[in-house]
Amino acid sequence: MSVKIRLQRHGSKGRPFFHIVVADSRSRRDGRFIEKLGTYNPITNPATIDLNVDAAVKWLNNGAQPTDTARAILSYKGALYKKHLQGGVAKGAFDEAEAEKRFAAWVDAKDAKVQGKVEGLATAKSDAKKAALDAEVKVNEARVAAAAQAIADAKAAEEAANAPAEEVATEGEAAAESTEENTEA
Repeated sequence: MSVKIRLQRHGSKGRPFFHIVVADSRSRRDGRFIEKLGTYNPITNPATIDLNVDAAVKWLNNGAQPTDTARAILSYKGALYKKHLQGGVAKGAFDEAEAEKRFAAWVDAKDAKVQGKVEGLATAKSDAKKAALDAEVKVNEARVAAAAQAIADAKAAEEAANAPAEEVATEGEAAAESTEENTEA
């Protein structure tokens, strides 16, 4: 019986969620499995992976073959690196304490990298939100200025409409006075 470490799809249409399982290669994708090693949620950014690394290493040492995607997940979480370090211990290159120290240092570096990405995404999101708010404030200021300009133009037009009537009346009076002067002379 060949054993595979693979993904079992769960979740609704368009919202996948996977279980990382050890299963007989002949069983269906979402069918029977031997052991559940963890979960994988690709919807979140960065993807959320919960994995029992020790159980995965045990199955890898027993000959389980991961699928391509499962291999990428195992590599991301350090299961393949831990298996590699255990091989070094078995060959006598270093002892178990050194292997655990190296693995802990690798996990800390990986966690720092992932945390940096999360913080970068959070700052990018807040910067985008601030930029959108600033753009909205500028649009609102332009809208208020345009309304004030429209009111000022309306007042100027009203004054202009009232002013020519007064000027016509004063011009008519001036013309009448000049005709009176011309008739008297």
